[in-house]
Amino acid sequence: MNPDRNDELVFLPLGGTGEIGMNLNLYGCRGKWLIVDLGVSFGDDSTPGVDVFMADPSFIAERREDLLGIVLTHAHEDHLGAVHHLWPKLRCPVYATPFAAALLRDKLHEANLDGEVEVIELPLQGRAEIGPFDVELITLTHSIPEPNAVAIRTPFGIVLHTGDWKFDPDPLIGSTADTERLEQLGDEGVLALVGDSTNVFSRRVTGSEAAVRQSLIELFGRYRRRIAVACFATNVARLESVAVAAAAHDRHVALVGRSLWRIDRAARENGYLKDLPPFLTEHDGAYLPEDKVVFLCTGSQGEPRAALARIAANAHPHVTLGADDVVIFSSRIIPGNEKAIYRLQNKLVWLGVEVVTEKDQFVHVSGHPGREDMCRMYDLVRPRIAVPVHGEARHLQEHAHLAAACGVPHPMVVQNGEMLKLAPGTPEVVNIVGTGRLAVDGSRLVPLDSVIMRSRHRMVHNGSAVVTIVLDRVGKLLGDPQVSAMGLLDAEHEAEEHEAVVEAVREAVAEMPYLARQNDDVVRETARLAVRRHLKESHGKKPLTDVHLVRV
Repeated sequence: MNPDRNDELVFLPLGGTGEIGMNLNLYGCRGKWLIVDLGVSFGDDSTPGVDVFMADPSFIAERREDLLGIVLTHAHEDHLGAVHHLWPKLRCPVYATPFAAALLRDKLHEANLDGEVEVIELPLQGRAEIGPFDVELITLTHSIPEPNAVAIRTPFGIVLHTGDWKFDPDPLIGSTADTERLEQLGDEGVLALVGDSTNVFSRRVTGSEAAVRQSLIELFGRYRRRIAVACFATNVARLESVAVAAAAHDRHVALVGRSLWRIDRAARENGYLKDLPPFLTEHDGAYLPEDKVVFLCTGSQGEPRAALARIAANAHPHVTLGADDVVIFSSRIIPGNEKAIYRLQNKLVWLGVEVVTEKDQFVHVSGHPGREDMCRMYDLVRPRIAVPVHGEARHLQEHAHLAAACGVPHPMVVQNGEMLKLAPGTPEVVNIVGTGRLAVDGSRLVPLDSVIMRSRHRMVHNGSAVVTIVLDRVGKLLGDPQVSAMGLLDAEHEAEEHEAVVEAVREAVAEMPYLARQNDDVVRETARLAVRRHLKESHGKKPLTDVHLVRV
C-alpha cells in the first residue's frame, strides 16, 4: 500500500506501543499527517552513556511537507520531552495547553529554539481545525496539571486518543474528568479509542490524590527530625500535598533540585499553587531546626545526578541526612529503575535514615487507570475499535482482552511501525514502516543501534585495546608492538600479563607470510585477532580493538 493514500484514516505508532515511554503517534488522513505526543525514554544499564532516547521520526520527517502539527496531550517527559530534540527534523506548529506550553518553552529556550517554533496554546476543552483533523481537548485527570484526551474528528469518524489518564474524584489540582463530554462523544459515535494500557493488570480502583494528602499529614506527625520527600517533579498536586502536610506540623518546605523549581514556576504562572507561600531554597532550608523542615527532592527513580543521590552520597552542598531522619518515596518504581532505586535506598539506610515507600505506607497513587476505570471509559465512549498503546506487549494483549469483554467489536493489537487502517471498512494492518531509536549523545542525536553505540556497549562490557605496530617497507617489525588495554590491563601492576599480549602480537606478525606482511589491512587484522584471542583466553574478554600501523 502507498502509505500516503488519501482514501483511508490510519493510525501509525512510531514509539510508545509495545513499551512504556517515548510516545510518538501518527494519524494520517487525506494525504496529511498529525502527530500526537513526542516524548522520550530514559537510559538504564543497557544503554551505557545514554541518559535520554526517543523514537526515530524518519518516516514522518520525510513527509514533513504534509505534517500539519504536533498535539501534546500533557507535559510529562514521555509525551513532550522529545519536541526540542526532533522539531528541527519536523518544523511544524505545536499545540498544547498553557501549562505544557510553559514547560515546552523552557526546553526550547535551552535548545536555542526561541522564536523558531510556533507554539499554539489551546485552552482547556479547546478546539482547533488542523487540515482534515478537527481536534478537541477533553479534560481528564492524571498526575500532572492539564491532562487531556484528544478527540480527533475526521471525514471517516471520530478517534479518541486518551493520553495518560484516570478518573480521580478529587484530584486537588485542576478539574475532575469531563465524563459528560465523553458520554456525549459516545452518543455521537466513536470510531476508535486509542488508549493507555499501563495499569491494565491492576484490579483495584486507582486512588485519589486527596487520600494521599491525608495520609501524608498523618505520616509527617510521626517524625521529630528532618523529613525528605522524593516524588515526580511534575506531580504538582503532590507538591501541594507535601506543603499542606508540612504546614500542618509547623514545618516549611524547601525544594531541592532544579526541575522542581522549573515546575513550581510553570505552575504558579498558570494559576496553580497560588494559595501556597513560596518554597524555601535548599540553602535556607538547611538552616532550619531539624523538626521544622521538609526537603522536597528530585531523584525518586535513583537518577545519579539528582538531588537525592547527592544527598545519599554526602555530596550535596547544603542538605545532609543522618540517623533518625526519614526519606519518603512518594512515587512508584518505573520498570527498569529497580536497581538504581534500591542502590539509592541502601545508601540512605547506611546513613541511618529511615526509608518509607509505597509498600510501607499509603504515600502514592498512580496516574493511570486500573481495569475498573478502563471499563467505565469504554462504557462511556462505546468505540467500534480499541487500540491499546502505552504498554509493553503483555499490557497491550490484556487491554485488548478487556476491551473485548467490554463489548468493543474490534480490539486491535499493533506494535511500533505497524500502520493500522481504521476506516473505511474493517480495521487491519496495511503497511509496516521502519522504526528505530535515537539517543541524545552530547549535543547530537545518534541511532541507538549505530556502530557508535554498539561499540560503546562493547567497550563497557569488554574494555578496549589499542595496538601500535611499526614495520619497514618489507614488513619487518621495528621494535616491540605497543599495546594499551583500557579497562582490562594495568601495564604498571600487571607487567607479565601486558608483556604476554605484546608477545602474542609480535609472534602473530612474525609468522605471517612475506607477501601478507606487505598488505596493511591484513597486518592490522592479524594483530587485532591476536590481541582479542589472547585476552579471551587470559581474561575471558574480547575487547574492542583498534590497530595503528606505521610504515617507515
